[in-house]
Amino acid sequence: MKLAIFGLTVSSSWGNGHATLWRGLIRALAEAGHDILFLERNMPWYAGARDLTELPGATLLLYDDWSEVLAARRAVLDADALFVTSYCPDAIPATRLIEQEGRGLSVFYDLDTPVTLARLAAHETVDYLPPEGLGGFDLVLSYTGGGALDALRDRLGARRPRPLYGHVDPSTHRPAPAQALFGGDLSYLGTYAADRQAALERLFVAPAAARPDLRFVIGGSGYPADFPWKPNIFFMRHVAPCDHPAFFCSSRLTLNVTRGDMAAMGWCPSGRLFEAAACGAPLLSDWWEGLDAFFTPDEEILIAHDAEDTLAALDRTDAELRRIAERARERVLAEHSSARRAGELIGLIESASADGRAMAAA
Repeated sequence: MKLAIFGLTVSSSWGNGHATLWRGLIRALAEAGHDILFLERNMPWYAGARDLTELPGATLLLYDDWSEVLAARRAVLDADALFVTSYCPDAIPATRLIEQEGRGLSVFYDLDTPVTLARLAAHETVDYLPPEGLGGFDLVLSYTGGGALDALRDRLGARRPRPLYGHVDPSTHRPAPAQALFGGDLSYLGTYAADRQAALERLFVAPAAARPDLRFVIGGSGYPADFPWKPNIFFMRHVAPCDHPAFFCSSRLTLNVTRGDMAAMGWCPSGRLFEAAACGAPLLSDWWEGLDAFFTPDEEILIAHDAEDTLAALDRTDAELRRIAERARERVLAEHSSARRAGELIGLIESASADGRAMAAA
């Protein structure tokens, strides 16, 4: 198949979760023989932190003006499936172009479904959604499953809402030697988010205060000056994707904290969970509905509701943590790899295309 994708970014992993997901998915699709074109507006804040300029086996079109897309429309519109994603700066003109001239299946992929639905509930304008909703797309994919799929259908008119969860590329996320720079007892990798702050203070900062003899490590951008730092919390402003495996593998345990809207909705596994597990790092996470569909609690992942749970996890032996990490890695490689998601994506496109042909014939 030939796929054309209007997305937020694949060229920069700074301050967003889209780029790493697309890189893994595109690599897997290309290795399976598919032809991928990713179209990205050249935004200054990503251009200043760009860590990818070429897509192996695929094409990256960085454009400064929409007229450049129109000039290349033949290559775009010839695709078998044409995607528009959440937070794409040109989502509306891309949607109109696909509606008017695209010959292939039209697909909307919301990688931020809980945020989208929360903004709609607050009566906010969602710039990447067409005013008429999502009923014009042949297929609507969601990073979030469960009740989010019903909401996409009922509130936005999505005709075929289907989940396409996060994933990990095992060729880039795999066990790596520990590095003293990242070394600690508990690590956390994530950009600052106000709706994660309460949980982060409860599950990370409070345990750090309770155990000054242990080392806690945070990697990520956007943390404010008034963050409640402790003497034993060490901070890296940006951890490049190539250093993620070493970051995860340098601590005894790594923490996942879910964004507020995602945790409230459930069925929305963070890509960090799969990445850390693929690297062989023991996982500790906050709880949300559906988590046990991706990892088995106490066998493949530890769950923390409060500081006491974090401290209890840190008191586990290295052998216990190693067994949990090994089981989680096996689960991720079998069920949550980028190659597995690429196969699911192609299956969803084929199914939607077959449904469309059947309806046309009827």
